[in-house]
Amino acid sequence: MNTILFDEYGRLRSGWRFTLFVLLFFFAATLMVLVVAPVFNALGYEQKKDPLAATIVSTTVSLAAAVLVGWLCGKYLDRVPFRGLGIWFTKGWLKDLAAGILLGSLAVVVAVLVAMSFGGLGFSYNAEAATAAIARSAGLSIVVFTIGAAFEEVLVRGYIFQTFVRSNLAIVAILLTSLIFASGHIGNPDSGYFSFVNTALAGIWLGAAYLKTRTLWLPIGLHFAWNFVLGAVFGIEVSGLKELAAAPILKELDKGPIWLTGGDYGLEGGLACTIALIAATAAV
Repeated sequence: MNTILFDEYGRLRSGWRFTLFVLLFFFAATLMVLVVAPVFNALGYEQKKDPLAATIVSTTVSLAAAVLVGWLCGKYLDRVPFRGLGIWFTKGWLKDLAAGILLGSLAVVVAVLVAMSFGGLGFSYNAEAATAAIARSAGLSIVVFTIGAAFEEVLVRGYIFQTFVRSNLAIVAILLTSLIFASGHIGNPDSGYFSFVNTALAGIWLGAAYLKTRTLWLPIGLHFAWNFVLGAVFGIEVSGLKELAAAPILKELDKGPIWLTGGDYGLEGGLACTIALIAATAAV
């Protein structure tokens, strides 16, 4: 029993550390939601009427829970300081973040160009929306996609990824977290087998980015830029979601086929995305 639970250094094995983190995260997130939800309602917000505000609040709460539990598990189970979680302002953090934003943006452009080269996609300027509406939408999208990218990276490429890496199980970390990442998008509108595979590939891409720098700034930059450029610039669904960028700069003209462009799920459900993700992973 002692061998099953602990390694040769007397430390709880990575699989048990992973399990403990997941249980504590859901407990902490649920507790925080129970505290925040009445405040959100008291301020006059309703989830159905203000879905974007509800998304920002719930994602912020989830991010706080992931950071808190990740820090505590790192400190008491792995004996690493807070900066070991990968979101502290260590040397080169801004450079890694900027590199992620640049490469993430280029990855979306590659996917779009692949789809356009086969005649599957076209774009026009969103003349129906006023300039002020586009600017406001872009500002809100920056907030939503920044918090969303930070939360998903801290949760998936944070403690649970890193605790396996510290046990010299980097391949296990990439495969497991990529499947978790892909499974988290199954419930999105119009998801399917192709979108699952592409999201798992994105997980491998982001996992490789963490291993490259051993911080979360590069994967956060990649994740943010991919979502922002896809939704707020090109007006394409982000993992099947359309409401995250109400007034994008461009309007998408999707002529299919679905296997190439992803249809109503967006580019992430088609082959153009697969090609771009493989190229982006190689670039990392």
